[in-house]
Formats: sequence, structure tokens, C-alpha cells
Amino acid sequence: MNYYNEIKDVLIKNEVYKKVKDYSKNKSDLNSYYEVGRLIVEAQGGEARGIN
Repeated sequence: MNYYNEIKDVLIKNEVYKKVKDYSKNKSDLNSYYEVGRLIVEAQGGEARGIN
């Protein structure tokens, strides 16, 4: 049994899991902010308004 390889595999799997979890959280945040922005634009009458 090669303990070094097993430990390495466990740590790599953990890092991959954390990255996937972070990606999912960021995607959820992005979708939420996009939806809020879309609703604000809709409430303004459907036009994007910029600062001039």
C-alpha cells in the first residue's frame, strides 16, 4: 500500500470538491445579481439607463 499516493489522492479530491463548490456558489450569485438587475430595468420601463 502506497500511503503517499492515497494521501495525495484524498487531498486532490478535496481540492476539486472545493473548486466545484466555489464555482456553484459564484454561479448562483451571478444569476441572482443578473435577475435583480433585470427586474430593476423592467421596473424602469424596460430601458437600460446609464449615468450621463
